[in-house]
Amino acid sequence: MLNMDFSKHVIINTQEMDWLPSPAKGVERKPLAREDKESGHATSIVRYAAGSRFARHPHPFGEEILVLEGVFSDETGDYPAGTYIRNPPGSSHAPFSENGCTLFVKLDQFPQGDDQTVRVDTQSTPWLPGQGGLEVMPLHSFEGEHTALVKWPENERFLPHRHFGGEEILVLSGTFRDEHGDYPTLTWLRSPHMSEHYPFVKEETIIWVKTGHLPVD
Repeated sequence: MLNMDFSKHVIINTQEMDWLPSPAKGVERKPLAREDKESGHATSIVRYAAGSRFARHPHPFGEEILVLEGVFSDETGDYPAGTYIRNPPGSSHAPFSENGCTLFVKLDQFPQGDDQTVRVDTQSTPWLPGQGGLEVMPLHSFEGEHTALVKWPENERFLPHRHFGGEEILVLSGTFRDEHGDYPTLTWLRSPHMSEHYPFVKEETIIWVKTGHLPVD
């Protein structure tokens, strides 16, 4: 098990991690949280070398992907950098990448009843106004769980706030900051239920953020 105590803060600069092999030749990963070696709850950065592929496999409790670089493919289509994907519980596919790609992947973490297939091209989806100077791009919501991209303009600050059901962030560009530290591009943060912070940025920064999905007990 790795980082499966959801009552603890976790902060990982994934750029400082080594790539580890996966069961598929040419596919490497950086594990961030993992229930078991090759099954169950998992969050990872995954890299496909050009021409690599995985054998067809199921996702009993769903798969969530954000394509960070390159083009990710399976039998349903080709998904370039910036594509947000949700494959619902019970789905299966045989993924590959002709020219290589890097992904942020979350496995077996869908709440019961969330069976929606989602494809969002974040490169063409318009930003919506958020609080203060923030811009928001909603990606998916189900009951109390919400996933979005958030764009922070230069020198923006947000009021101190608590996270009911926790908060998870992947910094996509710039440097995200709060009173606890500075988090450069490709830093992954997970904060527990009712955690609190006072976030801000100095330069324009874009984050992927999910809230309301961690245990509240």
